[in-house]
Amino acid sequence: MNLPLKQPATKDRTDLRPEESAGYLLRDTHLLFAKALRNRLQNHQITPGQWYFLRTLWDEEGLSQRELSRRVGTTEPTTVSALRLLARNGMIERVRNPKDRRTINIYLTDKARNMKADLMPVAFEVNDVATRGLTDFEFAQLRGLLQKVRENLTSDEN
Repeated sequence: MNLPLKQPATKDRTDLRPEESAGYLLRDTHLLFAKALRNRLQNHQITPGQWYFLRTLWDEEGLSQRELSRRVGTTEPTTVSALRLLARNGMIERVRNPKDRRTINIYLTDKARNMKADLMPVAFEVNDVATRGLTDFEFAQLRGLLQKVRENLTSDEN
C-alpha cells in the first residue's frame, strides 16, 4: 500500500482536510477514548477527572498539589476542585508537608486504594477495544509513533 507523503511539496497550505491532520485525528481519537472511559466509569460513580488523579496517585502517593497538576496535565485551580471532590467522597487526604508548611501532599485513603482492583480493568478494557485487530508489532509501532509526536510537541514548547 502506497501512502501519500506527509506534506506533498505542491500541497495547498491553506487547506488541511481533517482526515489528513494529525492533530484532528489525535483529538478525535482522544474524545472517543474519553467517551468509552466515561461510559465505563459511570458504573463505579467515578468521573474521568477523578480517574486521572486516582490513576496518578496509585503510582505514587504523597505528591504535592502542584506536582499532581503537572502529572495529570491540569491547571492548579482544576486540580483543587477535583481534589475537593475526592476528599468529600473520602478518597484522598490532604496532609501539610512538615518541611514546607505551604505545601500540601495528597494521599489516598484505603477506600481509594481498594478501588484500584475494580477500576484498572476498566482502563484495560478501553485499551483492548481501541487496539482490537492490531498485532503486537502494530501496537508497538503505534506507541512509538505517538511517543515521537509527543516528544516533538514537548520540545516545541521550549
